[in-house]
Amino acid sequence: MKVQNTQKNKFLITLVSILLCWNGIAQETKKIYLSGKDFKNPVQWEFMCTDGNNSKTWSTINVPSNWELEGFGEYTYGRWYKELNQKEPSKEEGFYKYNFNIPEDYKGKNIVIVFGGAMTDTEVKINGKSAGDIHQGGFYEFKYDISSLVNYGGENLLEAHVSKHSSNGSVNNAERKTDWWLFGGIYRPVWLEVSPKSFIEHVAVDAKMDGSLRADLNLKNIPNNSIIEANISPIGSNETFKTVTISLKDDEDFQTIEAKWDNVNAWNPESPHLYTLTLSLKNNGQSLHTSKTKIGFRTLEFLKKDGIYVNGKKIIMKGINRHTI
Repeated sequence: MKVQNTQKNKFLITLVSILLCWNGIAQETKKIYLSGKDFKNPVQWEFMCTDGNNSKTWSTINVPSNWELEGFGEYTYGRWYKELNQKEPSKEEGFYKYNFNIPEDYKGKNIVIVFGGAMTDTEVKINGKSAGDIHQGGFYEFKYDISSLVNYGGENLLEAHVSKHSSNGSVNNAERKTDWWLFGGIYRPVWLEVSPKSFIEHVAVDAKMDGSLRADLNLKNIPNNSIIEANISPIGSNETFKTVTISLKDDEDFQTIEAKWDNVNAWNPESPHLYTLTLSLKNNGQSLHTSKTKIGFRTLEFLKKDGIYVNGKKIIMKGINRHTI
């Protein structure tokens, strides 16, 4: 009986230790791709184009891609239509559909859908309901919080309506009416970001050559009396640095934190030293969320009528660039 009690006590101690360790491990944001990770490894979605080649009928298309390269719509170069006295082209639209599942245990978490880039106006729906305002602008990432729109433990329908020609004149002037090929479609990956209820939504870092760091944080559902534990680790090295603890202000979703580490290797073009910045969100000893960002410590200066300096050294730039997509 004594042996059994001893074994039982050991089991309980082990179980408690596991639970304590689990409680101390912060959850990181999960990234789940709905498309391929790049154009070399695409995923097929349902697709229909309104005009041009292979239009007005549902088929499939690789995502990410430009639909012209997949045999849909029409090719257009810049403003040549004016030289040829033709009507303004490139106004076809693309309709996308894709089904995906959300596990039941994701209920209570924050689920965001992210589009790396689409040309150009994009309307997104989840299960027939709008995910948010129509996005305009083809060259940058956009996202929607779809936590309240998805079916947990079941299938979900993603619909994306992409207009090659923007309804915003300023967007067309900047992106569509110039000297390059005009393409349409979801040409960068699409993915889900699944985070715990309390999490660090976004991090913007300014890290100087002297090891000082300033970071702007967008926070969601942060309890009172929370802290951030900040640490850096050099990529490709086992060198360790101290952890800096920063108290957060209560009831503020946007906050700026500061930290400093000694003996960092500054980034420069010849020796691009990089670090992983780890920010751990904690409350009353419990880890809520961990965010990791790749950074370099460098000081940039732009001096009028002089030039660009990196870590106090003037940078001479030579070359020419032609911008096409």
